[in-house]
Amino acid sequence: MARQFMKSKENRMLFGVAGGLAEYLDIDPVLVRVAFVASVFFVSIGIVAYILLAIFTRSAPSAPPA
Repeated sequence: MARQFMKSKENRMLFGVAGGLAEYLDIDPVLVRVAFVASVFFVSIGIVAYILLAIFTRSAPSAPPA
């Protein structure tokens, strides 16, 4: 099955966007969060991008209880 970008349920601080993006790209979530913060200061699009991703991205299904 092909990988899909979804908001993370386990690795989240606000809405799970950075955690989901990090899982999709297979990188450390801290790097994605730092990139979002840097884009707020340098490009001023980070907040808009994060909000749009939070609204339009599906959440990952929750894991079944063990």
